[in-house]
Amino acid sequence: MATREQRGSVRTAVVWDALEAALAGGPRDVVDLGGGTGGFAVRLAESGHRVRVVDPSPDALAALARRAKEADLDVVGLQGDVTDLVDVVGAGSADVVLCHGVLEVVDPSLALARIGEVLRPQGLLSLVVGQRHAAVLARAMAGHFQQALGLLDDQSAVDGRTGRRFTAGELEALLAPAGFVPTAIHGVRVFADLVPAALVDIEPGAAAALVELERAVADRAEYLPLATQLHLLATRG
Repeated sequence: MATREQRGSVRTAVVWDALEAALAGGPRDVVDLGGGTGGFAVRLAESGHRVRVVDPSPDALAALARRAKEADLDVVGLQGDVTDLVDVVGAGSADVVLCHGVLEVVDPSLALARIGEVLRPQGLLSLVVGQRHAAVLARAMAGHFQQALGLLDDQSAVDGRTGRRFTAGELEALLAPAGFVPTAIHGVRVFADLVPAALVDIEPGAAAALVELERAVADRAEYLPLATQLHLLATRG
């Protein structure tokens, strides 16, 4: 039976592979925007990086503090959001900014502009967003055909909680005006959300095999439209 950690690995393995490769070579100053309880921050701190998490939720930051203390790690939690990011962490103070699952629910142009201000020249942006193609597919498979049709070309927010969905082309169009140059894009959860959870949980070895499959297709362009999320790496010019 798959453990909780294995299920999490299925969903994040591709992102971690890309991040760890990009951050190889020494400790970096990392800002995790909207990093919540520290799912990425704690592991990055374990690797020696200096990590600050910026999040609007006091409860999430309190959970982050407990988690970091239990792991005997120094992770700084700061209350804030996109609008006051520069004031909270300082301009030109980060080598790396993580923006995972945030662009969907904020003004994306404003967010990228602020991130550009806090990154040092040639700094790295790790961006994870929900993809609209996969959202259309998910709704169609659930029998919500009118919702799928309406979502095809709609760049507005799906709802207040889910927020927007993006295509790879839309992301690249947003990055250029903010001064970012994309260096890599990966499909995340290409199959993970299509496979019945019971199969992954019960079938011996299924979780590990699914991770292997996700890794194999992550950078294949023909599978990119199926990915629930897109992971894009970009550098600040």
